[in-house]
Amino acid sequence: MLIEVKNLSKSYVNDGVITPVLHDLSFSINEGEFVAIMGPSGSGKSTLMHILGFLDRPTSGIYRFDGAETMNLTDDDLAAIRNKKVGFVFQAFNLLPRTSVLDNVMLPLVYDGVKDPTARATEVIESVGLAHRRNHLSSQLSGGEKQRVAIARALVNGPQVFFADEPTGNLDSKSGGQIMALLAELHKKGNTIILVTHETYTAEHAERILKMRDGEIVANEKVKKRVAAAGELLK
Repeated sequence: MLIEVKNLSKSYVNDGVITPVLHDLSFSINEGEFVAIMGPSGSGKSTLMHILGFLDRPTSGIYRFDGAETMNLTDDDLAAIRNKKVGFVFQAFNLLPRTSVLDNVMLPLVYDGVKDPTARATEVIESVGLAHRRNHLSSQLSGGEKQRVAIARALVNGPQVFFADEPTGNLDSKSGGQIMALLAELHKKGNTIILVTHETYTAEHAERILKMRDGEIVANEKVKKRVAAAGELLK
């Protein structure tokens, strides 16, 4: 078991006003699983992802990652876990626009003090099919190519879990299909993937779906007929 959540809740306080966002969530995710967190806007799915990815902290409850209780870890501890064990891809790509593909992908390695990051970054860029774009500026790429760079950057440190928050939201259907095919390939290689989406079709690329509404998990179910990136159904 990679992720274990028990009775987790999250509230925000602003000017003395308490706003509950997540309510008493309990679930687990095994290493190597492909899980989708699905729900409409305002359901709490992105807040949950931020907590699972150590970008935010729960207000109460238990969150164990790789067997370790995380509630009492310091901010520095969480930052170290986030950099070493977690990869993120967001809808908006979050690339440095006037920087090359190679430099964008090398960034986490540079922050981590790796002495020669070029070889590892080049290897990951090749794995997402962008070796021919290695020295292009990210501003010169298509949307689908930018998302592939973002995926390469998220993978460069070899994370234990990979979070994709609406990764096809800014893409056309063809580019979106290519990104989902890439995520499926990463899963086949043993990566744990947590996909956040509001679309049923996208969620059904995963093995299991956690459905959220109003800050609660209303369903936790296996996908009976998974959707392949090409649009065919997997048996």
